[in-house]
Amino acid sequence: MPEWLVLTLAMAAACAVVVVITLVRHRRAADEDPSETPDVIEYMTMWIGVVYAIVLGLALAGVWEGRSAAQEHVRAEAVALHEISERVRVYPADVRDRIRDGVNAYVGHVVTTEWRAMADEGRVTDRGAGLLDRVRRDVTDYRPRTDFEAQAYQPLMDQVAAADQARDARAESTGETMPGVVWFGLISGAVVTIGMIFVLQIRRTSRELILAGLFSALIAFLLFLIWDFDAPYSRGVSASTDPFLRLFPGIGG
Repeated sequence: MPEWLVLTLAMAAACAVVVVITLVRHRRAADEDPSETPDVIEYMTMWIGVVYAIVLGLALAGVWEGRSAAQEHVRAEAVALHEISERVRVYPADVRDRIRDGVNAYVGHVVTTEWRAMADEGRVTDRGAGLLDRVRRDVTDYRPRTDFEAQAYQPLMDQVAAADQARDARAESTGETMPGVVWFGLISGAVVTIGMIFVLQIRRTSRELILAGLFSALIAFLLFLIWDFDAPYSRGVSASTDPFLRLFPGIGG
């Protein structure tokens, strides 16, 4: 059974149970005085606002954590590549220059072509994977000739593996992360929460209209933040290429 159908049936069942119980209780207690009961509308409105505020807070915290993790993937990849460039100084000049040229070519591709592809298409490029493979081959194919070079070989391999792992993590976190069912809940909750204002029969005084407008604007602003953070490598507040540009100042962004 599809998830959307399960969700629809569950929501319909919950509404049906509440309506049936209310009707049955109303028939059995027809002689009750409604004036002696608490204001159910205000109580429900309060709790709807509280529950929706919790949901909004959890959603915002989740996408912010995803955005922070995406920036950490970029930083880890840049640091690993920088370590490769620095550690190959013990190798012969031709090997050292070839590896550094490969690293610079990869970084240049990431901060220009690949970053645009991540923002526009939500994916990394095959060219970037090929450039990183070239760096890996240049490092692994060289046979150390001295003990000093042999001691640097394994740390270099570790940094290559770290860069590859960070790239894979960056690729997995590219694109939107919030499921559609969560967006359905957030938007539906916003409609219900704002709609409760009209249930309370808001008057047209300037104070109440201003408060209602600010309340609606706040919910719209929080939903916009969630949408903006949902794609870690695009839109407004997104992860940046600063770690690459800081560690490789010669690469143009």
